[in-house]
Amino acid sequence: MKSTTPWHLAERAHAMNPSAIREILKVTERPGILNFAGGLPSPETFPVDAMRAACATVLAEGSAVARPSLQYASSEGLPELRAWIAAELAKQGATVSPDQVLITTGSQQGLDLIAKVLIDKGSRLLVESPTYLGALQAFTPMQPAVESIESDSGGVSASALREALQKGERPRFIYLLPNFQNPTGRTMDEARRQAVIAVCREHGLPIVEDNPYGELWFDQPPPKPLLARWPEGVVYLGSFSKILAPGLRLGYIVAPPALYPKLLQAKQAADLHTPGFNQRVVAEVIKDGFLDRHVPTIRARYHAQRDAILAALARELGPTGAEWTQPVGGMFVWVRLPDGLNAQALLPKAVDAGMAFVPGAPFYAGAPDVRTLRLSFVTSTPAQIDQGMAALGQVVRAAL
Repeated sequence: MKSTTPWHLAERAHAMNPSAIREILKVTERPGILNFAGGLPSPETFPVDAMRAACATVLAEGSAVARPSLQYASSEGLPELRAWIAAELAKQGATVSPDQVLITTGSQQGLDLIAKVLIDKGSRLLVESPTYLGALQAFTPMQPAVESIESDSGGVSASALREALQKGERPRFIYLLPNFQNPTGRTMDEARRQAVIAVCREHGLPIVEDNPYGELWFDQPPPKPLLARWPEGVVYLGSFSKILAPGLRLGYIVAPPALYPKLLQAKQAADLHTPGFNQRVVAEVIKDGFLDRHVPTIRARYHAQRDAILAALARELGPTGAEWTQPVGGMFVWVRLPDGLNAQALLPKAVDAGMAFVPGAPFYAGAPDVRTLRLSFVTSTPAQIDQGMAALGQVVRAAL
């Protein structure tokens, strides 16, 4: 039947796909489902009292910032917030000017702006295998040629990267999540970071470094960021979602001076500016070192939940021959089921058993490993983790 709609979609719109995670989250709304699917921070960590007090301060009658906080704001972002971000990165060895910081509406917007500014149709891009699904969603509408680079428990392989760069045109960039990666939870160690940076500098390959989880370490902080090792060759993305609250939609890009103006112009075209009220509230909350006291409480909570899920996996899946990562920070465990199993096919059975996970296939830009799945452990209590992994173990054992 011929369509009667007068609307004609742009070519790039046909490349857009729904988020597999968002679709699965609809299933988890069913009563009684233990949700290990969503990459959501624990609401127990949201600093409600601090936010309430900051909102009152910002909106106080006679306050010098009350009316400006409700007015249009600069596209670059609140100056004091940009200065705070630059100072925090300096503690990690990265020399950054506040003028290089662009406040975004969540770090997901940062990925969208980078895609618009750097990708043409057919542009070659490199990513880890697997990689963050949201990045693939941001890049795909620009119709690039995305290539997965062989990766292991330490992240992208420097030797595989070098081999890929010796053939074909130079990629626009490589997208990397060095710290507690989504979806695998893996972390690049110091030696791997040095090796990857050396290859990228040798071939002039820019890096998009995405670091939403870097503060969520358990026993020790990760090595210094890639940004600190090659400032002119790295665009850095950060977020307040995991250390304050995702509902604020507050992230940032740190870009080299040569690239910053175009990202700013793309930001202006997208939404003029990130909500000024949200920025002022966050600046009020963090101004007295609040995060130095708050973030350790998140780390301790997630550490205990990590320990609980690793113990439960060993008990329930260990005898099946399944494998999983041992994250030293972040929110995720990556599981590879035994040979012959398909995580997507097992998901409905897991939901029937009372738990949900994310199948791993959507996280691959190339051929997927259908045995893989992602578990997010930070929104569940240890008792719920035990119950959920018991259900998963039951489903896996029945499928063998």
